[in-house]
Amino acid sequence: MDETYRDRTSLVKGAKDIAKEVKRQAVKKVNKAVDKAQDGYTQRSYNRFQDEEDDDDYYVQGGNYGVEANDDEGSSEATEGHDEDDEIYEGEYQGIPNMGQGKDGMVALGQPMRDEYKDRHELETERKADEEELAQQYELIIQECGHGRFQWALFFVLGMALMADGVEVFVVGFVLPSAETDMCIPNSGSGWLGSIVYLGMMVGAFFRGGLADKVGRRQSLLICMSVNGFFAFLSSFVQGYGFFLFCRLFSGFGIGGAVPTVFSYFSEVLAREKRGEHLSWLCMFWMIGGIYASAMAWAIIPHYGWSFSMGSAYQFHSWRVFVIVCALPCVSSVVALTFMPESPRFLLEVGKHDEAWMILKQIHDTNMRARGQPEKVFSVS
Repeated sequence: MDETYRDRTSLVKGAKDIAKEVKRQAVKKVNKAVDKAQDGYTQRSYNRFQDEEDDDDYYVQGGNYGVEANDDEGSSEATEGHDEDDEIYEGEYQGIPNMGQGKDGMVALGQPMRDEYKDRHELETERKADEEELAQQYELIIQECGHGRFQWALFFVLGMALMADGVEVFVVGFVLPSAETDMCIPNSGSGWLGSIVYLGMMVGAFFRGGLADKVGRRQSLLICMSVNGFFAFLSSFVQGYGFFLFCRLFSGFGIGGAVPTVFSYFSEVLAREKRGEHLSWLCMFWMIGGIYASAMAWAIIPHYGWSFSMGSAYQFHSWRVFVIVCALPCVSSVVALTFMPESPRFLLEVGKHDEAWMILKQIHDTNMRARGQPEKVFSVS
């Protein structure tokens, strides 16, 4: 009976020892794969890991699976003081994470976690946190700059740009009857003249929407207004109907990119309590553009004496004069925009902090000077 009990006890202990050894070898294989994949580990840790693996191979080849020998040889500096049911395993003192630890093992090394080991959600969370922090700091700076002469000057400059866009949209409706007669446009083609500007606006808003985030609000607005003004002015001289449609299409292309940029540009120099009110006021300039176009059409188009011709090949009637006059607000807005600075918010986002600080200081000094407080010093931490 005693002999049977001893055999059974020896068998159980031997099975446990074999299971422990298999587990330990499996863990070391996993650790080896993790160690090769991780570039942040030092060469010294890697060499120590290889040395321990060689020692373990020696124990396996010796075939020493006795109870007492396994207790001595299976222990290490890392597992010393722990019982055999503990979760600590060989290689932990090297900072090698097991399968359950994941990223916590990397942090335990005392090194910052690199971007390639962070998942997409963590990177997106960090980016949003940075953007929120920048927005809060920028809001405080704009409030420190105050609201005054600079914002009002930019209000009228951007209002002129929005007015010019509105004028070009209303132009086609006033020139359509005269253009149909002058260019002998068929009834089937007159519908294109009324919708071609809106088609250009749709395409321009799609392709020009990201331009303001790449080259800047002011620069993007200058490009769009220049395209609008150039093709609007050119459309007054072309004689063919197809070329006239082409010019109006590209004029609408400039309008579609300018309209959203105007509101983005102006909102980035306004404090939060002023933003909604002044953006609503800015929309009035679109209607002012419609009134301007109506007034110029009433004053110019009926005067057929304002025309000349160069034989039968070139005819320049009064409605073409009206198209030129309607392009003048666009030219005026381009000239005025050259004197305005770039959005400081955009400069901060692209890392041009010195330029952003100079523009913020310009906003602050302009507003304080208008209030009679030039001695107040502007400072940003």
